[in-house]
Amino acid sequence: QVQLVESGGGLVQAGGSLRLSCVASEPSLAGYDLAWFRQVPGKEREFVAAIEWARGSTNYRDSVKGRFTVSRDMAKSTLYLQMNSLKPEDTGVYYCAAGPTGWHSYGAWGQGTQVTVSS
Repeated sequence: QVQLVESGGGLVQAGGSLRLSCVASEPSLAGYDLAWFRQVPGKEREFVAAIEWARGSTNYRDSVKGRFTVSRDMAKSTLYLQMNSLKPEDTGVYYCAAGPTGWHSYGAWGQGTQVTVSS
């Protein structure tokens, strides 16, 4: 089971930027999709963005399109989420997840990193 460790969260003002990182324990992630989810207290965890590790194809939730960019460094087994033009509604705990390509099911999760956007 791949292990995932996120970092890069913090407190930022609205309009600012943050970059999250997620390091995976496996040297090769071919055959996986890696994704970012977020959760706020009292709400269900929601999908933010995902990338097919081998081909680099991406998809995003509508509310972050044009502001967030998901990418990966294959040599470092690291997933990134560049977040620009942050809004208070982007606040939450951000989780990195991994699952078989195309299954849209994620069995491996990181511990999460807090992102707080102040207005």
